Amino acid sequence: MSRNNPEQLRKILESVRTIALVGASDKSNRPSHEVMAYLQGRGYRVIPVNPRLAGKTVLGERVYPDLASLTTPVDMADLFLAPDRTDPVIDAAIKQEIPVVWMQLGVINEEGALRAEAAGITVVMDKCPKQEIPRLGIPPLTQPAVSPREDR
Repeated sequence: MSRNNPEQLRKILESVRTIALVGASDKSNRPSHEVMAYLQGRGYRVIPVNPRLAGKTVLGERVYPDLASLTTPVDMADLFLAPDRTDPVIDAAIKQEIPVVWMQLGVINEEGALRAEAAGITVVMDKCPKQEIPRLGIPPLTQPAVSPREDR
């Protein structure tokens, strides 16, 4: 299945429950804050990741400094980072065995994507779930935000 096709995006957005949002902001006018609030409103659990805000709370969730510090398994890492800052996060996602790495609009890292895909991770680039959910007609989640990874 080719990257970013509608069927793949639908499968991802209908199956993930817990998302690590890397590059989260506590400023309500920032796109990462808006997307986090939107995803929470759709029933996803979104865990903010930002070393500058670590230990604080954003939209009711404790902020973690990095993916390795998460105490809850996540199904997807959503990257709000400049493309040249994504490599260490992609490598951490590989190490943590996070099933999906989603890079936001304008975030493209082909080499990182290939590394992640070689490790069995599904990669989305240059897309925003806040745009894709309504475009694909995906209804709000009805299941509680519990990671399907716990079944492994």
